[in-house]
Amino acid sequence: MKLDLPQSAFAKAPADTRVVVAMSGGVDSSVTAALLKEAGYDVVGITMQLYDHGIAIDKPGTCCAGRDIHDARRVADDIGIPHYVLDFEERFKQEVMEVFADTYLAGETPIPCVHCNDTIKFKDLLDKAKDLGADALVTGHYVRRLDGEDGTAELHRGQDHSRDQSYFLFSTPQDALDMLWFPLGACTKDEARAEAERLGLDIAKKPDSQDICFVPEGKYLDVVNKLRPGALEPGDIVDMNGKVLGQHDGVIKFTVGQRRGLGISSPEPIYVVSIDAKTNQVVVGSKADLLQHALTIRNVNWIGGTDAMPKDGIDCVVKLRSLSPVIEAHITPMDNGRAQVQLKEPYTGVAPGQACVFYDDERLLGGGWIEKG
Repeated sequence: MKLDLPQSAFAKAPADTRVVVAMSGGVDSSVTAALLKEAGYDVVGITMQLYDHGIAIDKPGTCCAGRDIHDARRVADDIGIPHYVLDFEERFKQEVMEVFADTYLAGETPIPCVHCNDTIKFKDLLDKAKDLGADALVTGHYVRRLDGEDGTAELHRGQDHSRDQSYFLFSTPQDALDMLWFPLGACTKDEARAEAERLGLDIAKKPDSQDICFVPEGKYLDVVNKLRPGALEPGDIVDMNGKVLGQHDGVIKFTVGQRRGLGISSPEPIYVVSIDAKTNQVVVGSKADLLQHALTIRNVNWIGGTDAMPKDGIDCVVKLRSLSPVIEAHITPMDNGRAQVQLKEPYTGVAPGQACVFYDDERLLGGGWIEKG
């Protein structure tokens, strides 16, 4: 399988190029490290210890757990590269887990993987890679990093759209992108597993991680309760006119667009339309009540090839959830790192706390965090 490397990767001979590979213990990062080693690069593996493993240690399907650190170390030994485990527990707790809990309590739906990329992987880990004399920090993400006509690094969707992870990388700063490689961007998961088999890696059939790494078995309520004890309060479920239809025992159990698990009988389908953390109310309504033509985003990151988004805005396509289809839109910059997003067609799943990520065809242009309306 041909490695998907940017043109800048060939500035030096492989033997003279040191790459640090972020190894999670899974198939993708393991194959990435092994293929680069096979190609003659000077490879160093780094695994991040991010949280107190506790019950997650023996739970398959969670990334970065104790068993995954063990798997990463074993793969590094098998392919003959140095391997380091770095303790980022306290930083991860402050920058990712605490934000995760507070976002839920504010009535929004968090994406902790993006915050981890922002504050840990492509910041702290990148600094460690530089300390080790690396020419590049490499991950197993299914996304393409290409060099533009002017030599500026660009991010493009993974060639296999069913595995594309560009949505989670929208906030990558340009200076970090310049040093990042994503060698699996042009392949499929099946091809990656086939390479793992060919290379004799015993993690070739290891299941993909399904849960958020610090939320084993998907029990995010337990995590929020542990981080914010006593923060969950019961409240009312109301209709669009404020009429009380029922009660809930915590707003963090709900997300905009949710239909199941509301505990309310109705002759017509009802959905969560909004969550008001201040009044501790969950507002429900019909599917039509969910439709939105416009939204506002904050903390916009622009990696579209110029210093800033054009003042008059830009026509593009956007994704409002990681697995949603793209929608045509016009993005207009505002003050204080915010932007207005006008959708060509109304969308029913605009959830505050999620990301609005914009693209020019296959190229990732940036994105921002969806604000409450």
